[in-house]
Amino acid sequence: MTAANATETVEAVFRIESARIIAGVARIVRDVGIAEELAQDALIAALEQWPESGVPDKPGAWLMATAKHRAIDLVRRKETYARKLAEVGRALEDVPPPDPAALDDPDGIDDDLLRLIFTACHPVLSPEARIALTLRLLGGLTTEEIARAFLASEGAVAQRIVRAKRSLAKAGVPFEVPYGEDRTARLSSVLEVIYLIFNEGYSATAGDDLVRPALCEDALRLARVLAGLMPKEPEVHGLAALLEFQASRIPARTGPDGAPVLLADQNRARWNRLLIHRGVEALHRAGHGPYALQAAIAACHARAVRYEDTDWGTITTLYDRLAALTPSPVVELNRAVAVSMAEGPAAALELVDALVADPALRDYHLLPSVRGDLLERLGRRAEARAEFERAASLTRNAPERRLLRERAERV
Repeated sequence: MTAANATETVEAVFRIESARIIAGVARIVRDVGIAEELAQDALIAALEQWPESGVPDKPGAWLMATAKHRAIDLVRRKETYARKLAEVGRALEDVPPPDPAALDDPDGIDDDLLRLIFTACHPVLSPEARIALTLRLLGGLTTEEIARAFLASEGAVAQRIVRAKRSLAKAGVPFEVPYGEDRTARLSSVLEVIYLIFNEGYSATAGDDLVRPALCEDALRLARVLAGLMPKEPEVHGLAALLEFQASRIPARTGPDGAPVLLADQNRARWNRLLIHRGVEALHRAGHGPYALQAAIAACHARAVRYEDTDWGTITTLYDRLAALTPSPVVELNRAVAVSMAEGPAAALELVDALVADPALRDYHLLPSVRGDLLERLGRRAEARAEFERAASLTRNAPERRLLRERAERV
């Protein structure tokens, strides 16, 4: 294997495994900032060793073992080791070198990820900081990608992450899953974080791939674990249902060449019926919160055998309820799409035009994309072409950009 190939492999594996590695190390060092640094140290070690030794059979386990070794060494080097040992437990003194095979235990990984996400969502942090930090630690997203998800500046998000790590360390936040009232109070932030992680996997902000299935799988697994942990929390089941429905479409969202396939053109035979079934079951346990409403919208799509069978009237009604419950320009834009199918493009264009001046959507590529679609359906082709071109210039996802440019050329 060439050095270049080894480097690509290391970076790809680390992107997939970084959350698990950070979570596993944080259980030892009890500091998410230090845990992230040690995970980066393991990455550097792989970049140095793998080009010569070759990629190990279980690269993720190799990275985890290396990071944990360094974590244990760091704890043992501390002058306060005796105090740390008492906190962590006498078992640490007898910890053998980590066994890579044992590190693949999915239950242990889930436990650590849960601890990590609840730690990152601690009330000592602002809501924005909780989401940014968890996206960074669990999602493995870059600061640029997080900024895009927040519709915020990259510099502001970078500072937010740095301050969040310092705040957690200064407050001595325990690395644990909270219980009782504390857990309930922090649940809404956790749900929002999982939702954003899934969305980044479902429709990647940037890069050469439209979908990052591993990121969707991480979010979906976390949602399922939360549903098992909190069986009496309706909105947890609402989020789980939503992600199950959305994940069911992933196989049909791209063609053989990786190009995006629009919902109207998707081969619904490729939708995962098992995930749809799981979504329906979760929706039965959900309440009437925002995630449950979005799941109900997704269920309308799942029930339609053909695109033409979609119940757009019900979807519009559900978006009305969602907009009343959680007003946002993105919800209004999605509602406009439903209105366009239920009442026609002219009615929807009025709604979209009212959003053009909203600063939160100024660089949001889906706004001109939706507007272009409506204009094309109304026969205003020159205006539609300009909107598709503008949408293409705003997105940093290569497959989306190609699709939008093709639509502009066809118009």
